[in-house]
Amino acid sequence: MEQFILRHQDEITGSLSCFDRLIFKGHLPINHVQGMDDLLRKQGVLIKEPKPFVVRQAERLKAHAQRMAARAGRPFHYLTARVRKEEVARAIAKDDGVTQGLICILSMLEPCKSFKLIYGKGRPRLALAHRKCLSLYFYFLDREFGLMHVRLQTWFPFTIQVYINGHEYLARKMARHGLAYKQVDNAFSWLADPKRAQRFANGLIRKNWPRILEAFARRVNPLMQDLLHGMHHYWVLHQVEYATDIMFRDRSKLRDLYPRLLRHATLCFSAEDVLTFLGRKLNGNFAGEVLNECKKRHPGARVKHRMKYNWIKMYDKHGCVLRVETVINQPGEFKVRRRVRRKGVWITAWCPMRKGVSNLYRYVEVSARANRRYLDALSQIEDPHSSYRDLHEMAAPVRIHGRSARGFNPAARADIALFRAVLRGEHSIMGFRNVDIRRQLLPESRDPAERRRRSARVTRLLKRLHGHRLIAKVPRTRRWRVTDRG
Repeated sequence: MEQFILRHQDEITGSLSCFDRLIFKGHLPINHVQGMDDLLRKQGVLIKEPKPFVVRQAERLKAHAQRMAARAGRPFHYLTARVRKEEVARAIAKDDGVTQGLICILSMLEPCKSFKLIYGKGRPRLALAHRKCLSLYFYFLDREFGLMHVRLQTWFPFTIQVYINGHEYLARKMARHGLAYKQVDNAFSWLADPKRAQRFANGLIRKNWPRILEAFARRVNPLMQDLLHGMHHYWVLHQVEYATDIMFRDRSKLRDLYPRLLRHATLCFSAEDVLTFLGRKLNGNFAGEVLNECKKRHPGARVKHRMKYNWIKMYDKHGCVLRVETVINQPGEFKVRRRVRRKGVWITAWCPMRKGVSNLYRYVEVSARANRRYLDALSQIEDPHSSYRDLHEMAAPVRIHGRSARGFNPAARADIALFRAVLRGEHSIMGFRNVDIRRQLLPESRDPAERRRRSARVTRLLKRLHGHRLIAKVPRTRRWRVTDRG
C-alpha cells in the first residue's frame, strides 16, 4: 500500500483501514436435535405434538416486538416484498427525526434453519430442516455503533443475527472526540487526522463482543428470561468485510485513474495473483474456483476476485474514494496460531481459522494484508491526469515574442520524426545543434542557399519546441537539451 500511496502522494489526502460490514450470529444450545429434545422434555411437551408449543413461543416473540415498538412510539411494519430494509429504516429515521434509540421494527417471512418431525418405525423424532418463519428486524440508532439492526427468527432455535457497520461506529467515535471529517454515504472523503482515526477504527477489535451482543439479544428476546433462562449464545462471525479506503483530493484525479486500475485488475490479475493477495499458494491440493468478475453499476463499476466463498473487490465510492475490500465468509481457508492438543500433548500450531469472535483480530490481519498486497500490485499503474494535461498544453498554440506558434500533434508523422530526432541517445550528454537535427530530418544538399533555407526551417522548429518548454538552450553554446517536461 505504501508503494501506491507514494506514487500518487500528490493526489491523496490520506488512507483508512476499517471494518465495513460486521455480521455476528448467535446460536443457543438448542440449535441441534439433542438440545431441542432435552428442552421439550423439560417443558413436558410430547415429541409427537410440539407444534402448539412452538407456535405459542413464536407469538410471544411477535407480541413482545409489537409492545416494544408501541412503548417507543415507533412503527412496526410487515413487509410483503423484498426491499432494501436499511434504506427503509434510514428514510423513517430521517422523516421522524430519530437521533438515538429504536427506529422501527420490520417483519418478513423468510427461510430459516429449524426442525421438523420425521415419522417412521418407532416414535417420531426431530430432524434439522430448512423452513420458513417470521423474521423480526429491530433497527436502532445506537449511541456507540450508529445505525445497526438485530434480526431474530421466531421459530426454534431462535438464531439471532446482529449487523454493525464499522464506518458508522467510527463516525460516532470521531464526533464524540471532536475530530473533523467529511462523510459521503458509507465512506469518509476527508479526515482531519487520519492516524488518529485509524486508532479509533482499531478499537473495534478490542471490544468485549460476547457481552455486547448478549445484551442486544436479551433486549429483543423475552424468552431469555424464562423459557431459555440460564442459556447463553455462542457468538460467531458470519461475515466480515474489511475495507481500505484511499481518499483523493480531487474527483477528476480518481476519475482519470480508476478506468486504468479497473482494466488492469480485470485483465492482468491471474488466479495465482488472487491467491497471493489472499495469502494462499496455488498447488495441486487446492480444490475450488478462482474467478475474476467485473460488473458495471450506477454510477461506476467494480471488480471482484473470488476464491471459493471469500473474495477481494475494488470499487470507487462517489468518485472520490478508492476502496479495496476483503470479504471473509469461510475462515477455514486461512490459518490462525492457537493451542491444540495433538497426540495427548498441548502445542501451539497453525490451524484452520474458525468463526468464533475470539478470532476477530486474525480476520483483520488477513484482510489488511490482502488489501495491502492488492494495492501494491496496482501501484505500477500511473496516474494519467498529468500526462493528459501536458498533452493538451503541447497541442495548444503558444505565444513566442508576441507571435503565435502552433502546437504539436503527437500522431502526425512530421512531429513524430522531430521528436525522434531530438530524443536520440547521442544527444543525452552534449545536447544537439541545428545541424544535428537537420541531418535527421532533411536530405543533404550541396546548394548553399538551400542549406540556409533548411537551417532556418529547423530553427523555427526548435523555437516551437522551446516555446512549449520541451527544450532549453545550453548556456554560452549553440546547443540545446531536452527538459524534464520534454
